[in-house]
Amino acid sequence: MATACGKKGPPLPPLVHLPAAPANITADRRGDTVDVTFTVPETNIDRSKPANVDRVDVYAITAPPTVTDAQLLKRGTKVASVAVKSPKNPDEVVDADDADQEEVEPPTGKGLDQGATARVQESLTPEAFLPATLTTDKRPRRAEADTGAPLIGPPPTLPSRTYAAVGVSSKGKPGAFSKRVVAPLIEPPPAPRDLRMTYNEQQVDLKWQPIATPAPAADVLPSRPLGSAAPTIGYNVYDVSGATPVKVNKDPLSEPAATDPRIAWDEKRCYIVRAVASVAGATVESAPTPQICDTLKDTFPPAAPKGLRSVAGEGTINLIWDPNTETDLAGYLVFRGTDGDLTPITPQPIAETSFSDTVQAGIKYVYAVKAVDKAGNASPLSERVDETARE
Repeated sequence: MATACGKKGPPLPPLVHLPAAPANITADRRGDTVDVTFTVPETNIDRSKPANVDRVDVYAITAPPTVTDAQLLKRGTKVASVAVKSPKNPDEVVDADDADQEEVEPPTGKGLDQGATARVQESLTPEAFLPATLTTDKRPRRAEADTGAPLIGPPPTLPSRTYAAVGVSSKGKPGAFSKRVVAPLIEPPPAPRDLRMTYNEQQVDLKWQPIATPAPAADVLPSRPLGSAAPTIGYNVYDVSGATPVKVNKDPLSEPAATDPRIAWDEKRCYIVRAVASVAGATVESAPTPQICDTLKDTFPPAAPKGLRSVAGEGTINLIWDPNTETDLAGYLVFRGTDGDLTPITPQPIAETSFSDTVQAGIKYVYAVKAVDKAGNASPLSERVDETARE
């Protein structure tokens, strides 16, 4: 009986950690620029962390989104390189799913934090609209036979530019590529005009002039065009008060009007509007309107109190009224008089919806109440009531 003996093999190469694919990538065409956003990798391909990433490169190519990683690297244009904080020792990692393991030293250096959102922009040059050459096949194509049949084939694809991002390790090795996203290369719509802004206690109201769409010529018969359908036009509204624009609406608006329910008094608010053309699932935005700004000031008084009633007592007159419903109410001022003129008898707003006034018996007094909000706006006087205290 023979026995087998084991044979020691060659040593295995050390494990090389490469960054996972950048996530949440988007490409938004606005006028002649494309804004690309993505999330910086914070794990490696094997799900260990921190990611061995020194930078993230963003590539663009005027080709279908089926373009390969190799074609992107060889034929694409490097739009930007975003520096990222990287670990001092890429070999010191922990399993992303094992929270019990001791944490390693966090990444250091200049650049974005791992897991942060990065934003880059590409300005579209005339060369960006030229399709990339992806093959090296220089053999002449055989001419198709002329059969006399109509030259009708599948509809042309929408011209577009494809974007992808990839993390690069500290030794210059690329990790996994992100998914592909596309930006259409169709003509952007014109910018809307005449943006106007008003507001009240509930919302900011925005209106603008709609962009004109060309009407069909009167002497042209109705037809169904071949290829891509004509784009539909909508509008996107952006709050540009801060460093990063915030889109107010979720989906493109069909009408030239919008509301923003976010009211914060004494806050400066600025807005722009872009027209957006949508075709075949892709969108392109126009240049923005000139921004319009205003500081939201609370100049809106509360409603006049209602239901004021009086009850006479011995040397006193007791008042009661219905509470106001404003959320920024500071209180109420009580007014009294013996003729047509009323003067306040509460120097500061009172929170209660009742008041007891000590007066001289046998004299008729007239009362009214005002509501006051926290900004100092006072309501009109309530309805008046008159009463005489008993002796």
